[in-house]
Amino acid sequence: MVNAALCLRRPLLVTGRPGTGKSTLAYLIAEELKLGPVLRWPITSRTTLKDGLYRYDPIGRLRDENLRKARKQSATSDRDIGKHLRLGPLGTALLPFARPRVLLIDEIDKSDVDLPNDLLNVFEEGEFEIEELSRLSQDDEHVPVRTDDDGESVDIRRGRVRCRAFPFVVLTSNGERDFPTAFLRRCLRLDLEPPEPDQIDAIIAAHLGPEATAVARQHIEDFLAKRDQAELTTDQLLNAVYIAMSGNDVESMDNVVQALLKPLSGTG
Repeated sequence: MVNAALCLRRPLLVTGRPGTGKSTLAYLIAEELKLGPVLRWPITSRTTLKDGLYRYDPIGRLRDENLRKARKQSATSDRDIGKHLRLGPLGTALLPFARPRVLLIDEIDKSDVDLPNDLLNVFEEGEFEIEELSRLSQDDEHVPVRTDDDGESVDIRRGRVRCRAFPFVVLTSNGERDFPTAFLRRCLRLDLEPPEPDQIDAIIAAHLGPEATAVARQHIEDFLAKRDQAELTTDQLLNAVYIAMSGNDVESMDNVVQALLKPLSGTG
């Protein structure tokens, strides 16, 4: 599904329980394909499409203009509006890079009901307009604007941002809500299952060393038994195994381990 999303230039909607590595998938793809730093857009219930595209600070611009007048300095160019604009993660991903960027839209199921549909047009067209720049005169058609990449600046022409190569978009969901049909049709979908026992061993060995799986075998078995009845995440197990390996007071450490392996929901 990852390869299909890359070939078709379609967003990849990754669904799975917490701790199954949904977000990590975006970073793995960016690293393996050498596509640069991942652009991460965390979603909340108040997030709007414009938050992801760009942010404009009109109060800051007005303050600077009043300060200029107070100092009796010469008038500034309209191009200075770029100092008060900053592209968001989505807006930065849509810049005309030679190679596509990886954009992680994290926990899309926390969004307002309108955001998935609002994303559709941007996904279809691969472009957007910065209204504050499109209204400027032709003399100021090139305006430098900061990006989401640590504030680096790029020139935006006539307020229009259009990608050269559609970014690789990973949207993560915990499966907590249903999405509109039109949104699902635009995305490719991947469901990540919780890791199998042999995968659990490999994860623990990769993080804590090969000896960790033998030392914490009972804790691993307890985790797998509880996970079938309630919601437990792999990082909870990693924390528990790390504590189990580092303590001298075995009885005290066992109490901490059991607390760390407490289910997030359900029974167990």
